[in-house]
Amino acid sequence: MRVFIWLIILVSTPTSIYSQYYLRGEIKNELGQKLEGVKINLKSKGTIPYFSGNTGTFGISSNSIEDSIFCSFNGYEIFKAFIDSRKFQSIVLKMLPSTAQLYYKKLVSSITDLTAKEQSNNSVLGESYSNIIENNFINTKQYPETGFALNIDKAAYSNIRRFLTNEMFIPADAIRVEEMLNYFNFTPANKKDESSESFTCNTQITSCPWNNKHQLLFVNIVAPKINLDSIPASNLVFLIDVSGSMDKPNRLPLLQSSFKFLINNLREKDTLSIVTYGGNVAIALAATSGGEKQKMINAIDSLSAFGDTPGEDAIRVAYSIAKSKFIPKGNNRVILATDGDFNVGQTSEKELEDLISSYRQTGIYLTCLGVGMGNYKDSKLESLSKKGNGNFAYIDQIREAEKIMVKEFTQTMFAVANDAFVKIKFDKKIVNQYRLIGYDNKKNSITDTSSQLEGGEVGSGHSSMAIFEIAKINDSLLKEESIGSIAIQYKKPDDTNIWQQNFNVMNNATPIDSADASYRFAASVAAFGSLLKKSKHLGNFSFTDVYQLASSSIIDDDLTKKEMLLLIQKAIKVYQPEKRKSN
Repeated sequence: MRVFIWLIILVSTPTSIYSQYYLRGEIKNELGQKLEGVKINLKSKGTIPYFSGNTGTFGISSNSIEDSIFCSFNGYEIFKAFIDSRKFQSIVLKMLPSTAQLYYKKLVSSITDLTAKEQSNNSVLGESYSNIIENNFINTKQYPETGFALNIDKAAYSNIRRFLTNEMFIPADAIRVEEMLNYFNFTPANKKDESSESFTCNTQITSCPWNNKHQLLFVNIVAPKINLDSIPASNLVFLIDVSGSMDKPNRLPLLQSSFKFLINNLREKDTLSIVTYGGNVAIALAATSGGEKQKMINAIDSLSAFGDTPGEDAIRVAYSIAKSKFIPKGNNRVILATDGDFNVGQTSEKELEDLISSYRQTGIYLTCLGVGMGNYKDSKLESLSKKGNGNFAYIDQIREAEKIMVKEFTQTMFAVANDAFVKIKFDKKIVNQYRLIGYDNKKNSITDTSSQLEGGEVGSGHSSMAIFEIAKINDSLLKEESIGSIAIQYKKPDDTNIWQQNFNVMNNATPIDSADASYRFAASVAAFGSLLKKSKHLGNFSFTDVYQLASSSIIDDDLTKKEMLLLIQKAIKVYQPEKRKSN
């Protein structure tokens, strides 16, 4: 009788209760290339993430015949679809324009004379980096003018330091030479560091250490500097990631120590709010006067890491608070601190960029502070900072936090120029070819560069160094006073007018050994980054040559410069182990 009853139950029970489906599929891009590491979410599985394998394939068990699938991958638009779990899924992700540039020849590629190459590995240990292509030499007769955006981003250098300190190879796309240069102050020894209301620009031509047939053109641009007595009041909102991925010593605890440095710099007229996101979005501290420092520190100390990462909602809340406490003609800024992983809400780069861009015109700036290792999303933070009219730094150690929050506080937190960019026009009679070192894939065409260049935010007194490698036509024209012209265009905060300053590129060539030490050190930084990227333009120049050039240019007790010597030695150990053994 019991057997009969069980048979009735089994026959009458819907098969869906016991059915187990196995959703299989593959993920490719528009060119048919298989994509590894694509994040996959199923509606039936909630927030549990799955990932495509090294052949772009995936297999996920499911109890549902019909389901909704969501696929996201850095550099691609998010994919959403309603699917049948019984059928094999062939999913195609659409490339973002920045990714498509790597495959399709855009105008910028034809102008920079870039050659097609395979996509570099932009992910390592779960980290992500934006793909970049090194600038090539440009024929001046065809394109005498070029341009680049000014910014104060410095993240690449401290991130490189993190890899070398751990004796690891550095992903090529993590090496942005302009950010390495931004890390240092290249004000020449004979120039005074004083307040000014406009940009200054100094140029110097020297011999090229790695190619005796070429020369280097240094363009040192120093931003206006705010007088300390006239620094406006600040309305700051800390937006802190306290999700589960931040529960490591080099993440949330490091950020807590970092923010205490900044709190000590606040004045009574400044206000601070703290928004956190981890599991949910919370206001850890309502707007508080800078005079109540202990209250702020207590709020920072109370933070702990848990839950998922609802970044989209958190960004909306932070900007809403910043807007409600907006100070006209003040320093209104959201400071986002995270390892860059957003796994709830709008998570694709395009969606996050659109969200941040919508706040760009509010007069609220965005500073992004990256931390972590093994989950760090450099590409997302870099993109957000640019779209948010702000800047970007990476904190790998407590000394870096002190450098950003204390020593360079006004450079990092107080903007003196928006949408700032530089145009350089070379004299075709003198300069045959030129190559901008760094700023990779950010130049535009001569036909419409000025209208297309997206300028950056520049902080008070920041010193920017750009370096061109140039080839002159002959020596018969060396008597000319200049070899080109420079125009700096920018907007002042709270001013929609476009300002422009013009300078000449003086024909003042000198051997690099005779040049000011600041230029020699800048050349060593550029060469160091280029070698780490395995640039084809440095010929037989080695890390040992870089070390000698850098050490000859350190004439003071600048610890940041001396530290680079140690990093070069680390690079020799990692990249040239046979050299180390021979010594």
